[in-house]
Amino acid sequence: MSTVSSLVKLSTEGKWQGGVKSEIFVRDFATIVMDEPVELGGADEGPNPMEFVLAALSGCTSVMISLIAQEKDFKFKNVDFKNTGILDLRGLKGVEGVSPHFQKVRFDVIFDTEESDERIEELKQEVERRCPVYNLIKDSGAEIQAKWYRKSK
Repeated sequence: MSTVSSLVKLSTEGKWQGGVKSEIFVRDFATIVMDEPVELGGADEGPNPMEFVLAALSGCTSVMISLIAQEKDFKFKNVDFKNTGILDLRGLKGVEGVSPHFQKVRFDVIFDTEESDERIEELKQEVERRCPVYNLIKDSGAEIQAKWYRKSK
């Protein structure tokens, strides 16, 4: 990762492994294997790329919650994420007018906190405004159903 003024350059490398499987290399981390489930032509040897997008949504939101919670003195003990994404496989098959990306994403953020519903909503609004992955998905035109709430005791 290199920076120029306020811009950050991120880089990855990848190598096709046959079929629909690939290996992805990010900095000095362990190799990431991407594959598809058997029903989509893969050997199910790793998450598929769109599952990584959902995982990135959780990871990026987690980063933003941590940073913005500090700014707003928002206290929490833990936060969990549950995501689902709906794809229309017709888009992947090239059907005209059907998008190949997510049609809809459901995103639950569950806090272990004593903060009020109003404070959770305030944090949600700021995270959604500033989270790069959330905005990437939103800007694609996918419908995002985000629900932020306290964990039941």
